[in-house]
Amino acid sequence: MATGIDFSLLALNAPGWGGTLLTGFVRSVELAAGGYLLGIVIGIIGAVSKLYGGRVLRDVAELYTILIRAVPELVLMLLFYYVGTDLANKAMQAMGYEGFDINGLTAGILVIGLVQGGYATEVIRGAIKSVPYGQIEAAHAFGMSSRKVLTRVTLPAMTPHALPGMANLWMIATKDTALLAVIGFSELTLATRQAASATRSYFLFFFAAGALYLALTLVSNLGLRWFEKRARRGLAR
Repeated sequence: MATGIDFSLLALNAPGWGGTLLTGFVRSVELAAGGYLLGIVIGIIGAVSKLYGGRVLRDVAELYTILIRAVPELVLMLLFYYVGTDLANKAMQAMGYEGFDINGLTAGILVIGLVQGGYATEVIRGAIKSVPYGQIEAAHAFGMSSRKVLTRVTLPAMTPHALPGMANLWMIATKDTALLAVIGFSELTLATRQAASATRSYFLFFFAAGALYLALTLVSNLGLRWFEKRARRGLAR
């Protein structure tokens, strides 16, 4: 089969499509990293709201996580992108401002971040609850403020417990970027589809795309294992 494959189509310069694929790959990594970091921020806010917030905050956080977990991710992305952008524009116009066009990268990061945030909320909430309450009480007994208890006791102690779940969320984020091809974001999957359609070399380009996703996963695994090893120093295995 290899003799019938024109590998010159993977060249970085035209008429090859390798440069297009690499550009799409970089775009996918940017989308995944941005969405993942945003998801962590939303997850911390959601977890703290659920554990320590008032009734309204707890209910809002609960409704948000139920929505994220109940509705398929593709539907959520379409909903956040089309309906969210439309509502934001109408709100701006109602306040007397002009509407705005959000660029693809920003919209993609927002969409992935909102989806990731729902799952991150539950992962972080569970990790916080795994911290022995005696440690928190001891910190308060030493006169630490609630903010210092959070940053110096709770967050460091919960990190090893949150890492496995957060590692899974990173892997999901890298794959979720492919869903954004449905709404026209120029990331790896869309670039692959365009290259394959133009050259009729579907096997070559989709195999190359799979190899790039696999390489990203392997590199991510190495980084996550290193980070987990450092975070678990001093803890019983």
